[in-house]
Amino acid sequence: MTFVGQSLRRVEDERFLTGCGTFVEDVDLPGQLWACVVRSPHAHAVIERIDTSGVTGASVFTYADIADLGLLPCATAVATVEPMLVPPRPALANARVRHVGDPVAFVVADTRTAARDAVERVLVDYRPLPPVVDAAAALAPGAPLLWDEVPGNLSFQFRKGDPGAVSAAMARAAHVVELELVNNRLVIAPTETRAAIGRYESGTFHLFVTAASVHAIRDQLAASVFRLPKEQVLVSAPDVGGGFGIKNALYPEWVMLLWAARHLGRPIKWVEDRAEDFVSTAQGRDNLTTARLGLDAEGRFVALDVSTIANLGAYMSGGGPGSSTNTPANAMGSGYVIPAIAMDVRAAFTNTVPIDAYRGAGKPEANYMLERLIDLAARRHGFDPADLRRRNMISAFPYTKALGSVVDCGRFAATIDDAVIFADRAGFAARRAASERHGKLRGLGLCCFFETARGAPNEGAEIRFTTDAGIELLVGTQSNGQGHETSYPQIVADLLGLPPSTFRYVQADTEKVRAGNGHGGARSMHMGGAAMVRAAREVIAKGAAAAALLLQAKPNEIRFENGCFVAGERTIALLDVARETTLDTYVWNLLDVITFPNGCHIAEVEVDPETGVVKLDRYHGVDDYGTLINPMLTLGQVHGGLAQGIGQAMLENTVYDPDSGQLLSGTLMDYALPASSDLPDLNIMLSGTPTNANPLGVKGAGQAGAMAAPQTIICAILDALAPLGVTHIDMPATAERVWRAIQTACVKGKQP
Repeated sequence: MTFVGQSLRRVEDERFLTGCGTFVEDVDLPGQLWACVVRSPHAHAVIERIDTSGVTGASVFTYADIADLGLLPCATAVATVEPMLVPPRPALANARVRHVGDPVAFVVADTRTAARDAVERVLVDYRPLPPVVDAAAALAPGAPLLWDEVPGNLSFQFRKGDPGAVSAAMARAAHVVELELVNNRLVIAPTETRAAIGRYESGTFHLFVTAASVHAIRDQLAASVFRLPKEQVLVSAPDVGGGFGIKNALYPEWVMLLWAARHLGRPIKWVEDRAEDFVSTAQGRDNLTTARLGLDAEGRFVALDVSTIANLGAYMSGGGPGSSTNTPANAMGSGYVIPAIAMDVRAAFTNTVPIDAYRGAGKPEANYMLERLIDLAARRHGFDPADLRRRNMISAFPYTKALGSVVDCGRFAATIDDAVIFADRAGFAARRAASERHGKLRGLGLCCFFETARGAPNEGAEIRFTTDAGIELLVGTQSNGQGHETSYPQIVADLLGLPPSTFRYVQADTEKVRAGNGHGGARSMHMGGAAMVRAAREVIAKGAAAAALLLQAKPNEIRFENGCFVAGERTIALLDVARETTLDTYVWNLLDVITFPNGCHIAEVEVDPETGVVKLDRYHGVDDYGTLINPMLTLGQVHGGLAQGIGQAMLENTVYDPDSGQLLSGTLMDYALPASSDLPDLNIMLSGTPTNANPLGVKGAGQAGAMAAPQTIICAILDALAPLGVTHIDMPATAERVWRAIQTACVKGKQP
């Protein structure tokens, strides 16, 4: 039986569904203390005094205690116009706080309740300063200054492409469309909030943490913060309840748990509550983009010009600058032939929670921007939206895009044709007429998405044979819900001719797994799978050499089939060979090639013109993820991404008060996450073109839904509102925002 391509049920689901998963909050260590954090209630203020005299039965640490520690680093390299300005980020605020929730003091007590009570007794005198929460406002002359080291709040300017070629092409274009778009800031709100236990034993730190890139966190803690050999810092993660990119980062609390554990000589645990999560865990998106698309008279794209102001938040988070620079640059232009492209990005510090990578990390923004422009061009200049996209799709491979990405394969135009049929676009007119009879406006949005999947290049994998006839698969990628305990064994089961139950999956432990680049960028099957394939092939090669001796055969007489080495009539099982000689194999696989998942999605909405309420009624998509290891897991990943993309398009918005800097959407009562009632059936057809970028032919699927849904839904809403004269709306398209757009258009329509 071949296991790759089978929709095997997730092995890990049994423990999750029966309450047997192990998360950080489930674990307590002997002698463990509890920590709680004193956080700033101000968006911007000077710390004038910290009074801990009223605290009893607890230890309180401030910046003065950790002044000799290193700083939290920015881990992302970006080629900027001038050197990037990265202000210092200690684990506790030094003299000033710069966003609501900024950590000011770290409190440790015997119990969680005692730590929380002690936090209430720490008195901090603040002198408030004017805040600025909007990135464009932060770059304006006279804006409040966050950092003395960063004039005008501008951390960097990033440019890529050929502005001269873009200008020349725009001048020749028959049509030019322009949009100013807000990509709304999002609170990620994973099911499990951040949590960790820090301990220090025999000269070694150990962080047990809900995180998704343990080797990177280990390296940053060792090199930048504690200035120790990395062997003296261990980081491991148990089950993780969702990450979506933000749990890849190094956080101040991780530093403080380890430092305090060493200082007090006992392990220390901290679990974030939901309110803390809203003001301390990295957030996503948040940029303002002005973009222009040029077309010739036949509708061929000739140029794309993109100017973005990106919000970094108050500090430079580890992956923060990549989300507005390197990552969207790889995806810019999507799957279309656009000869000239230019990007200009200015990144600003503001008095808000820092921004970091969130599901797609710049690629959803790039896709949303371009698809909105294409839809505007189609509507304004009389093109059919599907035909306009189809005629501009890449069709010859390999294709080198204007900003340098090389697309190796795809069936872009055919995917549009399949989606049109799958979604029954031909029947839309009848469905629209039926909606109108009920007083509703129906709209259809047809948009494409284009992913660049790789994340960090290169990956490690190891295969170890155990004494109980099992095999351990150790890999440097990391699952926090993707189903890797199921999919990796499927891959190796086929290669080694053994049932998947033979294998035990090991991840997220720097003591056990030698190296790895972790989670992010839809990289696991592309990078980790490729490394595991190479390791398995090396196991077979080692085993064949040993089997030749054991079977008294020549090496060229040995063949491997169904888990056995065969020479004529003689056979020996792989597991028997492993008992005779070591077949354990580790590889570090060098691979920096990007894969290009893509698809076309079609959404239909109904809008109540009296209230602005939008109902997402139908959703269809045709996606290309190359070879599918487990189609059911692939669909699960796509559905999860779609839910988050739908949330961004219709519901979610992080709102800061511009005068005080207070977070107004600071709880789940104020911040709307999508519920099952907000989602229709998500109908996705998987139609892949295998890539040669890796031996499995796979393309990443983890981020695609989040970069497909936003533009598809907004374009559907605009299609519904077009008869009323509404031509633009920003996300999220809440009932109030849609209603106001309708009222504004009606007023304009009545003007002479």
